[in-house]
Formats: sequence, C-alpha cells, structure tokens
Amino acid sequence: MIGWINQLRIAFGASFLWLVCLIYFTQGFRSFVWTAVSYQLKDNLKLSPSASQFVSSIAIFPWSIKPLYGILSDCIPIRGRKRIPYLILATLLALGPWLMLGVSASLRSSRVHLMILLTVQNLGSAMADVVIDAMIAEAVRLERASFAGDLQSVSWMAMALGGICGSLLGGYALENLQIDKIFLLFSVLPTIQLFSCGLVKENSFLPEPSTSNGLQTRSQRVLDQDKFSNMSKTITLRRKKGHKNTKKEAPVESEFEISGKDVSLASQWLRSLKMACSALFKAFRQPMILRPMAWFFLANVTVPNFSTIMFYYQSEVLNLEASFLGTARVVGWLGLMLGTFIYNRYLKKMNLRRILMWAHVGLALSSLLDVALVSRSNTSLGISDKVMVLGGSVLADGINQFKFMPFLIMSGQLCPPGIEGTLFALFMSINNLGSTVGSIVGAGLASLLDISSGSFDNLALGITIQVLCTFIPILLLFLIPKEATGMPA
Repeated sequence: MIGWINQLRIAFGASFLWLVCLIYFTQGFRSFVWTAVSYQLKDNLKLSPSASQFVSSIAIFPWSIKPLYGILSDCIPIRGRKRIPYLILATLLALGPWLMLGVSASLRSSRVHLMILLTVQNLGSAMADVVIDAMIAEAVRLERASFAGDLQSVSWMAMALGGICGSLLGGYALENLQIDKIFLLFSVLPTIQLFSCGLVKENSFLPEPSTSNGLQTRSQRVLDQDKFSNMSKTITLRRKKGHKNTKKEAPVESEFEISGKDVSLASQWLRSLKMACSALFKAFRQPMILRPMAWFFLANVTVPNFSTIMFYYQSEVLNLEASFLGTARVVGWLGLMLGTFIYNRYLKKMNLRRILMWAHVGLALSSLLDVALVSRSNTSLGISDKVMVLGGSVLADGINQFKFMPFLIMSGQLCPPGIEGTLFALFMSINNLGSTVGSIVGAGLASLLDISSGSFDNLALGITIQVLCTFIPILLLFLIPKEATGMPA
C-alpha cells in the first residue's frame, strides 16, 4: 500500500496528490456538517418535513449545472490559468457560507438566508469537484496514463473515508457541540484546501481561437491561413512596386497588426463558449445518448423521495439519537461498497435492462421495510427499530449502486472523443437534477398528504405511493439499448 502511494507521489507529485485526496475527503466529510444543517432546519427553524426537504433540494441545485463550471474553466482562463484560479474561487465560495453561519445567529435563524448560503456553499463544492476532475484528467493524459485507474481509486477511497468519518463524527458532534461550533469546525477543511491550492503549479495558458477541447477547427485554420497568406501577398506586391519603409508605409504595418488582433480576447472566449456549447448539445441530441439519459432522469423524477420526512420520523417518533443516525449512514456507505463488489463480481455481464429492472424491484422491496417501520409491524415481530433502520440503510444503498454503476459505465461509453469530460459532467448533472426534482416531488406529496412534524398518520400511505411509483421506470426501459450490458464494450 505504501509502495503504491509512493509510486503515485512520484508520478504526480506530493502536492497534487494531497490536493486530490483533500478535496475528495472534504466532499465525503460534508455529511458531518449537513447532519447539523438537518437539525438546524428541524429543531431551530421549526420547519415542517416538506419545507425542510424543499430547502435542502433547492440548496443542492448547483450540483445539477456542473457542465457550466467545466465549460467556463475550459474556455475562459483567469490570468492565463484555467484550473487553479477557479479552484481558489470555488474554495472561497465553499468556505465563506460556513464562516458566516458560524458567526451570525441571525443568518442561521433565517430560512431564506440559510437557503441562499447553503446554495452558495454547494456552488463552490460542485465547482471544486468539476475542476479537480479536470485536473486529474489532464494529469493522467499528460504525465502517467497508466496510473489513470489508480488515481481514480485514490479519489474514491478518500471520499469514502471522508463519508464514514463525517457520518460517525457528525452525530457525536451534535450531542456535544453547539451547531455554530460545528459550522466553524467544518470550515477548517476548506481553509486548508485554500492554502493547498498554492502548492500546485499550473502552466500558463495562452488563449487562441479554439473549440472546447483547445484545438482549432479545420475551417478556422484555413481562414486564418488564407488571411495571413493574402496579407503577405499584399506586403510583397507593395515592396516590389518600390515602396520604401517610410511613415507612409505605416498603414501596411497597421493593417497587419490589426488583422493579427482581429479577434479580441473577449470574442475569442465567446467563440470558444459557443463552440463548446454547440458541440455539447449536438452530441447530447443524438438518440443513442438522449434516450438512455432520459431514462435515468425519469427514473429519479417519477419516484418521490422521502429521505427528509423519514429523518423527521426517526428522530421525533422513534426517538433515535443523532449518533445512531450517523452510524446508520456509515452502514449505508458499507452497503454501497458491498453493492459495488456484488455488481463487479456477478452482474456486470448481465443485460442492462434486466439489471435495472431488478434494481427497481429491489428498491420497492426496501421501501416496504419503511412501510413496516412506520406501521409498527416490526414491533409485533420482535424486530427493533434500530435493526430495521440499519437493515434498510444497507439494502437501499446497496441496491441503488446496482443502478448507479451502469449509469457510470454507460456514461463513459456514450461520451464521444474530444468532449468526454464536459459531456460526462452533463450526465452527472442530469442524474443530480433528477434526484433534486424527485426530492421536490416528495416534499410536495408530503404536503398534500398533510404529513408534518408531529403528524405522521399518512406517512405509510405516502411510502406506499412511493413503492408503486418505483415500478414506473420499469415501463420505460425501452429507452435503454436492448443489447447493452452492465460492463464496458
């Protein structure tokens, strides 16, 4: 293990490897502070379950527009650099809200202010995620392509470690610290990240008319060559006619200089942005890409999400302490890892439609555990609430991985050369947007059923509707290519 880490350090540099691990660890460790946010919304702001879930859904919206950050950093350098300045900006956006919430009680006590600051914080986190992914892709391509899988493995391990630590410590912190102290304590990580950005060097980038992947199009090269050729001929003819190098020749030099700067820096950036967006949407409109991505989006949208409502029920009705709920999230991470292992070991050669169908059947069965928990059927069977919560967490996260792994693999297969990073970010954003809309739908349904803090009589009905909706994506599986399997071609 140590030897493997040393190889990566030699290949990519200790500062870059540290920055990658720190950013991904921080992303996973966000569960530490978001546990406090959940209790802030519930206990201090006294929001209903549906209102709390709506606020959380709006706050995570910046994760649904990730391609925008990638296109901006690709096409518009800041002081000649495309990555580190954006990473510094992202870190500042991720750091500032936690400091403000930790210092100002009035900001923490206002639903609108809290939602705005949480949205800004997620904007910074999502931007940092996109930028570090781009830096990893560039480092692998330019330096050690053979270490591509190893660097991704380090990233996922750092995130998983951060998630486990954040979930374990989040509940413990809530029982021993004030929420403002938790916000300030978490801000230490983005502060370290901010200083770590200065340790990584980035080569200066000289912008030129380009497409989104930094290469001139063939037509643009031809136009530039013709313009230069015609200009050279004009100068040559004037010199052959006996023109002397006097002040009267200034217009010739001026004409050459103006043509060389014919396209201003701003117009170059604008053209790059237009080319990147055009290539992105042209690729996305292809049926072989649009149809599968439409399925993954609809699979999230058509199933109401009751995660926040269940959090209220578990903490208020079942009286489960924050430390236990944090442990349940850790068990969920373990379930995710188990699901990944099972998928890679047994399912990756199976037909993709069949994998997704059984995944949704499994999700429906795991939701039935919530119905049993809410209806108190488990107590009549002698099964404790804690066992039900832990078992449901493992089962749901493990089965969800059976759907997410094919999504990652298919996304990689569908990305055409040249815009892989940006298109993959778009795929991830579609998945995130679907989850956000699913959460909003769940909040709306909870409001319609009059599910509120202290009134969970209709929660079992809401979860039953969720179970029925889980079968809707099965009816839409015709959008998935019939011959597709759960592994790369």
